[in-house]
Amino acid sequence: MVERYNQATEAHKKAKKTYDALNADVGRRKARADALRGDLAALAARDYRLGAFPAWSGLAGRSDPEAVLGSMASLDQIAQAEASKVRAFEAATKDLRDRRDRARTVLREADAARDKVRGEKAKVDKLVERQTKLLRRLGRFNKGDPASPGIPYTGAASGNARAALTFAFAQVGKPYRYGGTGPGSFDCSGLVQAAWRVAGVELPRTTWSQWSWGAARRVPLDEVEPGDLLFSKGLGHMGMYAGDGKMVHAPQTGDVIKVVALDDYWRGRLAGAVRP
Repeated sequence: MVERYNQATEAHKKAKKTYDALNADVGRRKARADALRGDLAALAARDYRLGAFPAWSGLAGRSDPEAVLGSMASLDQIAQAEASKVRAFEAATKDLRDRRDRARTVLREADAARDKVRGEKAKVDKLVERQTKLLRRLGRFNKGDPASPGIPYTGAASGNARAALTFAFAQVGKPYRYGGTGPGSFDCSGLVQAAWRVAGVELPRTTWSQWSWGAARRVPLDEVEPGDLLFSKGLGHMGMYAGDGKMVHAPQTGDVIKVVALDDYWRGRLAGAVRP
């Protein structure tokens, strides 16, 4: 449920970002269309006052054929320029209408995603509240330390995988918080995303989207290397392989970021691995 909430949140952010970009573009194109409209109005006013191409009447009295042809060419260029402005205006206004329609569609999608987020958030909030109360009653609630210095990574990873794991290990002891992306707390996918961002790789936000992103990067579980992403069955949770049969992850509400052994329990829950 937490991951569904995160997914809905990201869907809303993406839809809103797309809408904002389209809306800004509509504004820019409207300014261009308004400018073209002004040019057309000025041309129409001129033609109304003077008659279309008044210089035609002066051609009849000219005896120089080259001068007559030159004047006619100039008039033709003016006519083409005016026609070009008309076509540009029509194209701009049609494109403007199309973009407004697209912007409205995106906005409706953003609103629907926002409504979904609200419903999912209410469910998650209630679930977290019940879980917190239960863990406190059992004496198993670990609030963690948002300023935890973590622990050093001393494994065999190299390159950007080492950079990602060094960051993740430096977060050990900080609390899990659903929707958390740091710096004082993280959820499972937020921790992995932040770690790999430090290493120069931009991952999607949620477990589901990271799994989809890695469709062409999946590796067998018996071939995982330090830094690989590990996903649970059902994609409700994830972590990062640390080497030596261990995983660093942000577990759940009431717990802290930690390094755990990939024992039989964890191995039986894993759906697969992705190498960023």
